[in-house]
This record gives sequence, C-alpha cells and structure tokens, in this order.
Amino acid sequence: MIIENPQLLLQELRQSLAFPFSKHRLPSFVGRDGHLSFQGSQSKLYPSSLRLRRTRASALDGMDFSYSSGSSMLNLLPCAKFGNFVPPKWNRVLLKVSGEALSGDGQQTIDPKITMSIATEISAITRLGVQVAIVVGGGNFFRGSTWAGASGLDRATADYIGMMATVMNAIFLQASMESIGVQTRVQTAFKIAEIAEPYIRRRAIRHLEKGRVVIFGAGTGNPFFTTDTAAALRAAEINAEVMFKATNVDGVFDSDPKKNPNAALLKHVSYKDVFSKGLSVMDTTAITLCQENCIPVVVFNLRTHGNISKALMGEQIGTLIDQKGACAETVV
Repeated sequence: MIIENPQLLLQELRQSLAFPFSKHRLPSFVGRDGHLSFQGSQSKLYPSSLRLRRTRASALDGMDFSYSSGSSMLNLLPCAKFGNFVPPKWNRVLLKVSGEALSGDGQQTIDPKITMSIATEISAITRLGVQVAIVVGGGNFFRGSTWAGASGLDRATADYIGMMATVMNAIFLQASMESIGVQTRVQTAFKIAEIAEPYIRRRAIRHLEKGRVVIFGAGTGNPFFTTDTAAALRAAEINAEVMFKATNVDGVFDSDPKKNPNAALLKHVSYKDVFSKGLSVMDTTAITLCQENCIPVVVFNLRTHGNISKALMGEQIGTLIDQKGACAETVV
C-alpha cells in the first residue's frame, strides 16, 4: 500500500533517518543497486512513533515512498534523481587496524579518540547494510619479532605475548563501539572464555549476517605469523570482498617517505609489483593469500577521519592493490 502522508514521513526522515514500525521495531538498512530498503514488521507505519537514526538528509531528496505489507519492506525508490546517496561498493569487508595506528601520536598506548573515531565510522557504514569484520594488531603494546631474544624470550613465546596484546586492543575497540550502540563480538584464535568467543568460522559469518561487527583477536593463534597474515586469512575464510589496511601512513610509497622527502604515493599497484619492487605493504604471506583468493587490498591513513567510509564507497584514497595494478598512477 502507499504511505498515507509521504510528505510528513519525508520531513521526519530528513531530520533523522528512522522508520516507525509497530512494536517499535527499528528497521535495518539495506542498499542494493540504487534502492534503499528498510526491513521491518508487516504492520502499518506510524510516523508519530519514530525511533531516531541519524544520516545525511540530502540522501533522501527526490524519492518516492511505497510500502508493501506482503514483502514486509519499505522501499525508497529513486524519482527524478537519487540525491547524494551512493551505494557502498562492497557488502562484506575486513578492516585491519595496526596497533601503532591505535596509539595516535604515540604519547599513550591507546588513544581513545582514535578508537571512538573508528567506532563512529563503523557505526555509520553498518547502517548501510555493510558487514564489517576487524583484525587488530598489537604493536602498540608488544611486538614479538622485536622482543624475541630479549631477557631469554624465544620467538614463539614473544609472539604469544603479542597475540595477547591484540586481544587487549580488541576488547578496548569493542567497548568503544558498544558505547555508541554497535553490537560487537570478539573472537580469539585461542580460548579466553571469560572475555571472548573462540573463533568459529560459521559463527563469525552468522554474526556478520545479523549485522554485528566481529573483531578477531590473537592473530592466527600460531607464532611466526603476523596479524597482516591473520587479516588476509580471516578475509578469505569469511569471504570478504575487500581488505582495508588502516595504518598511520597515507598508503604505499615507492620508497620510505621518512628517508626520502620526494617519495611518491602509489595509487594503484598489482600484487606482482609488491613482490618485484619490494614495496613495504604487508608480509609476503599476507599478500600471497590475498592474491590467491582475489581479495583487493586498500591501504590508507587511519588518522584521517572519514577514510574508512570513503574507502567503502570506492573513492580513491591511499593505495589500491589488486591483480591488475597501474603503477604509472602516482601522486607526488
């Protein structure tokens, strides 16, 4: 049936993207091929009982509204124009967050402003129906490869300590996201039953399908493997369409920008170029996993707020690594 007062609904939508359903059920948002859909109950809409959800009002310009009780779906169909809304490029993504990026300017182990910035961006993109999984590093607390050999630590023991450091970051990030209403689950590669779920692939995918954010801690659970490798492995296991690597640099450069002020940012490279040119992106195991499973990698600066959303929408930020590549494209 057609909504009785679409103008009133449009006005309230522009204030706070939300839809009123019986039993006050907050609908979930799904974007598909230029259509916006809001899943809800099969009952009549009541504009006076809105539950608020923020969004950009301009995304709703030029739309018609219709409601189908049979399909239990409220559809916003594009009229003359679709406004400023751009559907996400990917539906399931894995975000790799380095431990160093979480420390911000390095004056503290974890910068709460950084974790809250991540949380707010992820909150926004999950409302678009995007499924988000996260792998966190632990370098802000402890890096096994650095400490191996110190005070009698062998490499395996040092790596296990590093894995526990990633769990601390995962729990902190979970707390930040849940403080703003984002349902989050932490899964670890080894059992820490009191604070996290054990990693179970099918359970992780089910969490994602239900709209929950899943944070993977403890790396792969094995020493001698980096968290970048863990991110590539989890991305392949959950069938992620892309892997975002959020770091404290703007992307991949043709040389070390700290040593060479004329280093050029590469916008688009191939997996083969990463190997042949020795580019500092991820370890070879991680890159190989992404290459074999056709998972593109986007490397960008986490400190620039909005980069996660831009990467999700397919905007050109940082460096894109995929099968094709285009090393001629550089930004000086």
